[in-house]
Amino acid sequence: MAIQSNASTQEVMGGIKLYSGLSNFNVVAVNPTMEQLHAMDIKVKTEPNYFLELNGEDYFKVVFWIKNDDLTTRLEILMQNKARVSQNGKNQWINKIGQSTWAEGEPSMDWWKADGQRHCYVGEETLINFLKAWANVASGDEVTLDTIDKIVKGDTSELSQLIAGLKDNQVRLLIGVKDGKYQSVYTKCFGRIKPQRDDIFVRNLNDEYGNFNAEFNTDLQWGTFSPQLGVTTPDANGVEAAPFSNKEVEDWV
Repeated sequence: MAIQSNASTQEVMGGIKLYSGLSNFNVVAVNPTMEQLHAMDIKVKTEPNYFLELNGEDYFKVVFWIKNDDLTTRLEILMQNKARVSQNGKNQWINKIGQSTWAEGEPSMDWWKADGQRHCYVGEETLINFLKAWANVASGDEVTLDTIDKIVKGDTSELSQLIAGLKDNQVRLLIGVKDGKYQSVYTKCFGRIKPQRDDIFVRNLNDEYGNFNAEFNTDLQWGTFSPQLGVTTPDANGVEAAPFSNKEVEDWV
């Protein structure tokens, strides 16, 4: 007789295990091809398409694949080849050290550094904030991309160089669950490993524009997702960080 038994309390059947909470991640790829995804043991059926149309607008998805001991998933940033402008006509500005602000003309605040100032592309602020945390850039140090004008059009060569250059760096991220079966990464706050300041995630989640359109364990502790303990904070902006169709998501799981 040969029976590989398990305790009755142990779950051995069912779908994909889902995780939630704050954890440290390595960044292992950016906008990989299907062949590269297969090499990472990510089973996709078609070549990834990183361009999409949403509400009549064209976008490019910058997709970072992140990994820890429990989970490999993707962090998505929607970008556009145009400057970001508010509903009341103010331009978003960005400078050489990654500061960003809104102003009708050139920013004139005391804290603002004019060096390298220019209009900010749609999605660029999120990308730069992610790079600050991942690369552990010190306050006041430079954080710029030489090919940002190409990145928003689909050329991620410069970002790919960072995968090797920062292979030992980690970034702290908040993970949630969407629609009960898809992992989602919070893109309105990125944490550093040292100092570990998890309170900044709480502060951002409570901000008017910091909501997370996913369920997550309310204590933010990393572990298996428990739907009965989860909470959802709808996205106040009404636009997903990087939407996939249901078919695309199924192919990427």
